[in-house]
Amino acid sequence: FKQDVFTFVRIQYDSFGSFGWWSRWDNDYPDGDWNFSYRLQQMTSLKVAPVSKVIRLSDPELVDYPFVYMAGVGKIVLSKEEQSALRAYLLNGGFVMMDDFWSTESWANVLNEMRGVFPDREPIELSIDHQIFHNVFDLKKLPQVVDLRTWREGYMYEHRHGYSGGDEAPHFWAYFDDHGRMMALLCHNNDLGDGWEREGENHEYFLRFSEKQSYPMGINIITYALTH
Repeated sequence: FKQDVFTFVRIQYDSFGSFGWWSRWDNDYPDGDWNFSYRLQQMTSLKVAPVSKVIRLSDPELVDYPFVYMAGVGKIVLSKEEQSALRAYLLNGGFVMMDDFWSTESWANVLNEMRGVFPDREPIELSIDHQIFHNVFDLKKLPQVVDLRTWREGYMYEHRHGYSGGDEAPHFWAYFDDHGRMMALLCHNNDLGDGWEREGENHEYFLRFSEKQSYPMGINIITYALTH
């Protein structure tokens, strides 16, 4: 059973318009994926593949993995084929985590793309009392992680992503199937992946974001996805 391990899978996707390193599929890749895979094995009973994978939603291999991760999704664009593949994957038991997108424009775009995936479903915002914030690590408030550069500049909102519309708080939006199973978690106004990628670059950043927020929330999400 040497292949019977959890593999962290990142989805490669297309983006529209002009974008920077903060708004593309490979943001925080590969260090974030590798670091998280290591910490997941270190801190849980899961056996985890040391090397992550990158696939597209149209890849037939998608069905082999119960959890997939998408980063920098603010300017994501999905083809009809990809929307259909994601819908089938999620309804058949898969789970997607979308991370690192900020601003009102990014939220509008992500919501529009997800309406192509689920025309008949709307996301539900989770409050801190939801089990996903407590199932392994007991978080006292909604986590919010900014990238190392933004934190060094003294901000808790990544303004490079666009206008906040006055809302700089973290939001966690979930999609559920007809049986109440969570299929997708959209982490808006958050950059959990940077806490994984940058864990070794600044000790204070590690203590404040990586150790207390990024890893606990990531582990909570995967544990929840695999057990519900």
